[in-house]
Amino acid sequence: MKQQAIIFDMDGVICHTNPFHSEAFRVFFGKRGLNPSEEEFARHMYGKSNKYIFAHFLGREVVGTEFTALENEKEGLFREIYADKVETLPEFLPFLQELKKEGYRTGVATSAPRANLDLIMESLGFGASMESVMASENVKKHKPDPEVYLSSSRNLDVDPARCLVFEDSHSGVSAARNAGMRVVGVLSSHTREELPPCDYYIRDYRDIDLEIVSGLFS
Repeated sequence: MKQQAIIFDMDGVICHTNPFHSEAFRVFFGKRGLNPSEEEFARHMYGKSNKYIFAHFLGREVVGTEFTALENEKEGLFREIYADKVETLPEFLPFLQELKKEGYRTGVATSAPRANLDLIMESLGFGASMESVMASENVKKHKPDPEVYLSSSRNLDVDPARCLVFEDSHSGVSAARNAGMRVVGVLSSHTREELPPCDYYIRDYRDIDLEIVSGLFS
């Protein structure tokens, strides 16, 4: 197996879940008399942790048992909405299979709850291909803090400088950069100009192959 690793964020990177998170948050906030616009979601929801999202839209910090209850409510809505609609960005699974054939270590590192990740991994059947699986419960500090990526590199037993991360959000790209890793920007939720500088950019997995991956490690 190579001493090189590929780490994927989940929302917006493996699956284009943001429209379904938006739908769940609209129901969640609608119950509380709030109606955020799509622009507000793009700025303050995509790629952000629930702790940040609740604080921003509710106008106060939410902690302890209240946070747990609100997160369970919102994420339960998301899973209910998304359960029969799970699909990857184009060509993700064939790309992952090619990486494994080539001997790359692979992991997933998301700010989402583990239940969301389990829903997607079980629906798509790629869990066994991941040597590292990290969700929100596995970290104390969320992106843009590098904790989730540094922990992933330890799980994969690969130096951070030899890790390539696929990310779609400002906070996610920043987290990978803060970990000292190379980054592919996935332009599913934001434009190239809205992200910090990345080493390469794709719309989906039709835009990348093993030769490009190898070149990014050179």
